[in-house]
Formats: sequence, structure tokens, C-alpha cells
Amino acid sequence: MAKEFILDILKKELEGKDLGPKKEEIGRVVSVGDGVVQIEGLPQVMFSEMVDIESKQGSVSAVVLNLEEYTVGAVVLGGDEGIQEGDVVKRTEKVLSLPVGEALLGRVVNPLGQPIDGKGPLNGNVPVLPLERPAPSVIDRESVNTSLATGIKVIDAAIPIGRGQRELIIGDRQVGKTALVLDTILNQLNEPKETRPYCVYVAIGQKLSKVAQLVKELEEKGAMEYTTVVAAGASDPAPLWFIAPFAGCSMGEYFRDKGKDALVLYDDLSKHAWAWRQLSLLLRRPPGREAYPGDIFYLHSRLLERAAKLSKAKGGGSLTALPIVETQLGDISAYIPTNVISITDGQIYLETDLFSKGQRPAVNIGLSVSRVGSSAQTKAMKKVASKLKLELAQFQELAAFVQFSQELDEATRKKIEHGSRLMEILKQNQYSVLPMEEQVCVLFAATSGLVDTIPLEKVREFEAKLLEQLRNLHPDVLKTIRDTKDFDENIQENLQKVAEELHHDFQKTA
Repeated sequence: MAKEFILDILKKELEGKDLGPKKEEIGRVVSVGDGVVQIEGLPQVMFSEMVDIESKQGSVSAVVLNLEEYTVGAVVLGGDEGIQEGDVVKRTEKVLSLPVGEALLGRVVNPLGQPIDGKGPLNGNVPVLPLERPAPSVIDRESVNTSLATGIKVIDAAIPIGRGQRELIIGDRQVGKTALVLDTILNQLNEPKETRPYCVYVAIGQKLSKVAQLVKELEEKGAMEYTTVVAAGASDPAPLWFIAPFAGCSMGEYFRDKGKDALVLYDDLSKHAWAWRQLSLLLRRPPGREAYPGDIFYLHSRLLERAAKLSKAKGGGSLTALPIVETQLGDISAYIPTNVISITDGQIYLETDLFSKGQRPAVNIGLSVSRVGSSAQTKAMKKVASKLKLELAQFQELAAFVQFSQELDEATRKKIEHGSRLMEILKQNQYSVLPMEEQVCVLFAATSGLVDTIPLEKVREFEAKLLEQLRNLHPDVLKTIRDTKDFDENIQENLQKVAEELHHDFQKTA
């Protein structure tokens, strides 16, 4: 009886289990070089699948990117020093995935989601998402209608960014592109905690010392609590550069799909394109224009299309993308810049000439555009900024026209004086971001002509004193604008009085 009882238990335990020999698909390395391996004997392997290579130095991971008739091409995620011809390759039957979620906030990780900040492993039960995911369909999206404040006057007023938008930041080396996105991350401290976007900063091909400096700045200001930094360093192999922006995108999508807001900053996609060009040439894909493979447009479009404002039925979350592209001598008509311009919803063009003249941020208003426009602005900002872009464009046109003219008529001279003071008030130092309500007050004073009679070199001083008075003596004006997000006649009258009193006092002392 006891034997039969034990047999019954064993039968139940083993019921439905496959006790036959396990099938395992195994291939072998045919050739290896420059981080790329050619493998034969894996006929069922999938694109973007992870494979394990049994090398002398242990198991090495690679991701399959080429599917050919008799071989597959894979790129090694790390060094290929220990891999030799004939090494065994095993399928994992898993696509490349990485950890996401709250555990990564405040951390610096590599493109595989592994911490590199010396703070130990990720805490808790960390969810995992695939590196590549389909973009939300048109039906799952809704129009962009909520502002993503950058804290930078010229952008929030003239080139507004909305939550769910893709806005390109473009310009030459050393014109303040990274400074602009760093300020955007810091400005989210001015947002209420419940609506604050989670930020993911992706550094592609940058020196790790520069990334460490940026992280230190974010930590000191308290912004790392809602930020994850994904770093593919300058010394890292090209495959890590290639997967870095997709990793950052998946980390942002985790929050978007939970009905929250996320912001991903890709710094920069020029280096990402170089990495893909290098990998493609090593994988023996045919080169096209400027040696870039034909799918370089598809590479960036499938990345940036994942940014979206989801409909309420899908949770109402958003993922905003701010990609950076570096130009050579201001040539925005080059291959990669034109590709990314055509994918995004507008661009912020930083110009070297403006930068060298001391205009910080060096935004060229004429070449910068936001296709979302005022639908991503608060009512208050719309009211004060509606004239700004037109006035600046007129000023730049006039300034170019009259630079060789000696005598100016009164109307032209007034327009030039007004425009030059607008340009002066739009100057802003790094790390000095302003909340929406303070920007509205400053821009109101500028567009209403109150600064036109102040000497040009004193305009920034007038701005600082106006903000100081509002913060210390009239906080109710700022609070009303912040709470109502409107700029009604009562607030305008109060602000006009404050600005005129200061203007009067200022002219006495000036």
C-alpha cells in the first residue's frame, strides 16, 4: 500500500512534464573582429535576440542584428578579446531587455541598466522591459496640450515645448546644447511633485568625467531624485553607444505607461548615428549617403516615434523627447540633421555667432520653431508672448538691413531699441531657471515697452530688481498667476504699477 501511495504521488508530480532530453539550439563562431561575430548553425534565431558565447573568459553576451542565409551577425556587448573561432554559441530565446522603474531614479547606469555609480545593486523587485518596443498607434494618442516648462524665457515664450512632443536641439559644438537640457531637468524642481516629469538623461559617447560633473550638479540641486542617467562613455564599444538611447526610451516608457509624465534627453544622436554606421559597415551592410546605411532614418524614427501623449483611455501618460544633434559649421542641411528635423515636431537652433556675441542661450528665433505652438502654453504665457516672436523676427530683419545705414527715421530707431532690449531680457545664465509666473512678469514688462527707455546695459539689472520686489513685496501676484495660470486685467494693473514704480526709481538712480 505504501509503495502504491508513493507511486501515485510521483505520477501526479511528474504529470505533464517533459522528461525527454532538452533541445538546445547551438551554433559556432565563424569569425570575430572589432566587436562583431559571424555565427553559423542558428537557423531559428530572431532579430535583436540575445545569444551567449562560451569563450575562454566565460560567457559573453551578444545581440543578433544580421540574419543571412547561412550565418547570422551579432555584436558583442562588451569586449571580444576572449572570443575565438569555433566557440560555442547558445540561444537564449529572449530579446534584449533591461531593468526599468523607480529603482533607477537617482542612479547612473550603463545602457544595459547595470549601475556604474558605486552605490551598489538596484534595490527591490525591478521590472524589465524590452529595448525595442512598437510606438503607440495614432488611436492611442491625443494631441499635445500641456506645457513642459524649461525655465528658459526664450524657449517657453517663443518656442514652447509640450508634454509628448519631440523637439530637436541643434547647433555646433560648445554652443550650450547640454547646458540647455540640464537647465530643463533642473527646472522640473519648480513643478508640483505630483505632476513633475521623471527625467532620463542619455549620454552617448561622452567623457565619463563630464557625465560625473553633470550628475554632481544635479545631486547638489536635488534633481537626481527624479532623474536617471544612462551613460555610454567615450571609451565604451560602439554597440553600447547604439543601444543607449533605446535603453533611455524604455526607462521613460515605463512611467508613461503608468499614466505619468517622462522626459528623455538624448545627448546626442550624431554620435548615435556614427556608432550605427560603424556597426553596419562591420556587419557588411551596404553604405549609402556619407557612408551611412540606408536604414539610419528608420533607426532614429522608430526611436523618436515612441514619444507620445497617450489618450485618457490609455492612462494619459506622456513621453517627451529632446534629442540633440551636432552640426558642422552650422550646416543644418547635412544628412543626419535633415533626417532628424523631418522626424521631430520642431527644432531649437543654437547659433555660434549669437553665442560669440554673448547671447546666452544662443537661440536663433528665425530658424527655431515648435509645431505644437501655443497649445502647449498656459493662458498667462500666451497673453504676454503672443507678440514676442513677431517683434524679435522684425528686429532681426531690421538690424540686418540697417547695419550699413547712418541715419534712421524715428519709427525704425524705436523698433531697433525695443528689439535690442527684448534680446537683452531674453539672456539667461545657466542654472538660473525661472518658474512660469516669474517669466510672465518679466516678459510683460519687456513687451509693454517699460524697458525701452532704460540703458541697454541696465536692462538685466532692472529684471533682477523687478523679480526681487515681486518675490519679497508682492508674492500674491506671483501666487495668483501660478494658481490660475491666467493673466487677467487685475493682475496686469497690479504688475503695471509695480513695474512703473520700479521704472521711475530706476531712472532716478540710473
